[in-house]
Amino acid sequence: MDEVMTAADASSRYRSATSQPAILPSNIPLLSAFLAFSLAQFLKLFTTWYKEKRWDARRMLGSGGMPSSHSATVTALATAIGLQEGTGASTFAVALVLACVVMYDATGVRLHAGRQAELLNQIVCELPPEHPVSNVRPLRDSLGHTPFQVVAGAVLGCIIAFLMRSSS
Repeated sequence: MDEVMTAADASSRYRSATSQPAILPSNIPLLSAFLAFSLAQFLKLFTTWYKEKRWDARRMLGSGGMPSSHSATVTALATAIGLQEGTGASTFAVALVLACVVMYDATGVRLHAGRQAELLNQIVCELPPEHPVSNVRPLRDSLGHTPFQVVAGAVLGCIIAFLMRSSS
């Protein structure tokens, strides 16, 4: 059988043979999401210092706090996909639904679970020392986000996606 090579096949083979490998991947939505996450986690150092007047490097690895890194990540991803492929693309629809679920969860279930953990920690602290539960390690209570923290993360994600789009 004879193979037929089209002009598109020839040009794609030529480009793949002559192009240099990129140091960084050129996936703008993915890079936007990672950058938004990293920046949001880094900013938590400063918002914790502003609120509590102390430096806490553990905030860079923890969940909860201002701004929401979860919201920043999924919003940057959805915005970058929308800018790159258009808002009519299926990938944008998936990213947008994912962003809505993550942000709803952050202000709903996770926020209330954190508040319940805070209340349980208070109850355990008030137990007499001989109670079997009195020496249990405290539960993490910084799980979720307030609506303001989620909105701040979403705004940060949009800004990162727009900046990444304009710089490419």
